[in-house]
Amino acid sequence: METRELGKSGLEVSAIGLGCMGMSYGFGPAADTREMVSLIRSAVDLGVTFFDTAEMYGPWENEKLVGEALAPVRDRVVIATKFGWDIDEQGKGTGKLNSRPERIRRVADESLSRLRSEAIDLFYQHRVDPDVPIEDVAGTVRDLIAEGKVRHFGLSEAGVANIRRAHAVQRVTALQSEYSLWWREPEAEILPVLEELGIGFVPFSPLGKGFLTGKIDDSTTFDANDFRNTVPRFSPEARKANHAIVDLVGELAARKKATPAQIALTWILAQKPWIVPIPGTTKLQRLEENLGSVGVELTAEDLREIEGAASLAQGARYSEGSQRFIDR
Repeated sequence: METRELGKSGLEVSAIGLGCMGMSYGFGPAADTREMVSLIRSAVDLGVTFFDTAEMYGPWENEKLVGEALAPVRDRVVIATKFGWDIDEQGKGTGKLNSRPERIRRVADESLSRLRSEAIDLFYQHRVDPDVPIEDVAGTVRDLIAEGKVRHFGLSEAGVANIRRAHAVQRVTALQSEYSLWWREPEAEILPVLEELGIGFVPFSPLGKGFLTGKIDDSTTFDANDFRNTVPRFSPEARKANHAIVDLVGELAARKKATPAQIALTWILAQKPWIVPIPGTTKLQRLEENLGSVGVELTAEDLREIEGAASLAQGARYSEGSQRFIDR
């Protein structure tokens, strides 16, 4: 597996990471713990060194899973986790943001315990909290870095202004936000700022929450607890319209003797050398398929051919309620 540096931070990780959220949260019932421990360890064997989790995934359960799976190889991997949501004592999310300094410190200590780690490699603010100045957030993480509890600071779904303000206090190693062939908004303002400041980019949902794999159509049904049921872009009408994207990618994949998922990931890797996508899966076959995208080559002509795909996407990427947590 080739490696990439996240911006100019000195943090080097595998060119493709593994998003672990769906193993415990968001896409229906949690997967079997033993099977997921085995899957994460298989990822390490296949060369993955970058694993993404968050205290909110579960809550807490995903960090415990990742901590258990990676404990035997902790010195060989980079673990990213996140703070920023309010969670009650019973482990239930309140639906509110909370990035107060005392909360950040508490999350750091509790995440270290769940992850069985001496330090958090990359600590993201999960969403920008409008009630807490970003300078206070960055300053708190800066102090945690000085104390040896955290190694790198990250932001998720942050806008340009807050990226700059945070970076002025504590170097931002990476921004994690959605980016894929069917969500290219970061290209307009975000990517230029990241390049200017030497910040890495970690796209989540690089396969369009599964849509770009070609396995989902307008007749697909999701588990009652799958958050895609609330996403406008996954309404039956939008899925039917958006399948034109998958058709286009699928045609190119057939010519390249690859899969649509591999083409979608290869396209992301081709955009910038400091971009590291983190597709998630609960299946070894899909993990191997995703990692195989590193060996797929797209020519300049291929890239031009799929440039028009994004213009076909229809539907909002989040429900109206979730949109309020996105920083602009």
